[in-house]
Amino acid sequence: MVFAISIFPANGHELWISPDNYQLSLDEPLTAHIRIGEKLEGPSFPFVEMNFERFEIADAKTNSKVAGRLGDAPALNQKAKNAGLNIIVYETTANFVTYTDLEKFRNFVSHKGYPEIIDDHIGRGLPQTGFKERYFRYAKSLIAVENGAGADRKMGLEIEIVALENPYTDNLSAGLPVQVLYQDKPLANAQIEVFERAGSSTEPVEDDMRGKVDISIIEADLDGKANIPVRPGYEYLVDSVVIRPVEPPADDSGSTNPAVWESLWASMTFEIPTAD
Repeated sequence: MVFAISIFPANGHELWISPDNYQLSLDEPLTAHIRIGEKLEGPSFPFVEMNFERFEIADAKTNSKVAGRLGDAPALNQKAKNAGLNIIVYETTANFVTYTDLEKFRNFVSHKGYPEIIDDHIGRGLPQTGFKERYFRYAKSLIAVENGAGADRKMGLEIEIVALENPYTDNLSAGLPVQVLYQDKPLANAQIEVFERAGSSTEPVEDDMRGKVDISIIEADLDGKANIPVRPGYEYLVDSVVIRPVEPPADDSGSTNPAVWESLWASMTFEIPTAD
C-alpha cells in the first residue's frame, strides 16, 4: 500500500465526485471534479496520481482508468465510451490527521455514529492529545449517458454504497434503495448521511431554496439497506463511514507517532431527473 503526501485537507469533511452534468449525450465530454468540503460546497482538486489508488469509469461493457495528466482540472474530462449508466470510482491513498485534543475526536466519532469509541480509546490507554488517525476515501458517482439505462454494481471497494435501483430510469416514488457494503458484506445498521440540493435542471427554483442543502441521517437495516427519499430535479450526496482501531499501531513509514485509529469513508453522488 502506498502512503502519499496529500494536498487534501484534514479529516472531518466529505470527499465526493461532483460532475458538471449528471445527464449528457454520448457526444458531450464527461467532466467531474473531486471535491472536499461540507454541505456540498468545497474546492475542486486536480488530477494527481499520488493521491489515488483507483480512478475509473465503468459501464455495462467496459471498465477503464481515467485518462488524465498531472494538474488536470477538472480531474475528469473525457468522453464516455458507451451509453447507459456510467459509474465513476475514486479511491484515495492514505491520509492522516493528528488530534490536538480528545474533544475534537469525540465530536467526529459521535457525528459519524460511533460515540462508544471514546470509551474504547480510553480503555486502550491511548493518549488524549497528539494521537493520529489514518483515513481513506471511496467515492462513486452515477452518470446517465444518453438514456442512462443499466444498474449500479459492487466495484470492489473496501466500503461502498450501491444503488439498488437506477436513479435515472426507475420509479423512485418510494425512494432510492441503497445498500452499504463493508469488506464485500452488508454493513448492518450503517449510518447514512444524506445531502440534498436543487440540481441545475430544477426550474424554477425559489430564491429561498437556491443553493440550500438539506441534511438528514438514515439508519440502514441489518442487511445494510435503506431507502433514500428523493425528488425530481435534485442532486444527492450520500455518505457512510466505518471507524476501526489500528491494533497494534501501524508503523506509518517510520513515523514515531503511528495511527491508532482508521476511518473508511464511502460516498455516492447522483441526480434525479425532472419529469418529462
